[in-house]
Amino acid sequence: MVLRSHSNAQMSDVRTLLVIPCLNEAATIAPLLHKLNGQRGDMDMLIVVADGGSQDGTTDLVQGLIPEIRDLVLIGNRKRIQSAAINLAVDRFGENRDFLIRIDAHGDYPDDYCQTLLQEAVEMDADSVVVGMETIGFGTFQKATAVAQNSKLGNGGSKHRAGGGGEWVDHGHHALMRISAFRAVGGYDESFSHNEDAELDFRLRADAFRIWMTGKTYMTYYPRSTASALFRQYLAYGRGRAKNLVKHRSIPKLRQAIPLAVAPVVLGAVLALLYWWAAVPVVIWAAACIGYGFWLAVGQKNPYGPLASLSAMIMHFAWSAGFWLELIGIRPRRIA
Repeated sequence: MVLRSHSNAQMSDVRTLLVIPCLNEAATIAPLLHKLNGQRGDMDMLIVVADGGSQDGTTDLVQGLIPEIRDLVLIGNRKRIQSAAINLAVDRFGENRDFLIRIDAHGDYPDDYCQTLLQEAVEMDADSVVVGMETIGFGTFQKATAVAQNSKLGNGGSKHRAGGGGEWVDHGHHALMRISAFRAVGGYDESFSHNEDAELDFRLRADAFRIWMTGKTYMTYYPRSTASALFRQYLAYGRGRAKNLVKHRSIPKLRQAIPLAVAPVVLGAVLALLYWWAAVPVVIWAAACIGYGFWLAVGQKNPYGPLASLSAMIMHFAWSAGFWLELIGIRPRRIA
């Protein structure tokens, strides 16, 4: 285990590598870079945009900002996936830098996000600082999906989805990591297109590195805006979770184990053509989701509650299907 060396460091002495993996993010990349540049002040922070082959003008926008924004670098990420982008950036630019900050190009962040992460890492002597996610949407389906993902129906009580903070955890949404810890465990496993953060956290904890979930800042996440995109996303999440559990021979938590039954239950309902009772489990599941949605509408006066139940059902089924497909060895033809 690598010794920690910045518990008493001044913020001005900390050297940070901020990495933004991106692919076709022309709509958000320029405002994001301006925000990050404005909030770093006099901190020594190198900003690296790792582009996975954008075709929408993202790279042209970044290139145009290089003369304006100091210490901004654009690199190509031929492997396209986020895990490879972070590994590549750390390999090229991580030497003699203390912390890695990972930024999602399609997210949004408070004005003091980076400073707060660094202060928490130094004050708590943490090897990794993770954050909670506030999910918001704009269109009708996206707003409903945000309601689902912010509720226990959609997140199963996950701490980084449900809020909270100010505690040591096993896993959370990746925000900051000590580069020495990142390198000590070998970085991200690039065979993971999804769930690479949870897989890395497993190795960090196994090597006695400490993960602090801060309650002092957060990120804003925008969910998928269509049912098909949401389905593909959660299908990939399910695959990633199965791959993670198989790799480390671990057992899923209860909140993960319960949704595993959804895909078998839905498929089993086909037997209702012969045996009526085969439909009972899927009816119970659907009724529970729909009932929760109406409770959100009535109890919390949220008009998107009923539609949120539909989003939750898509997430449950896709995640479960992805898990079982990965477990039995049916691989996708391309990354979702």
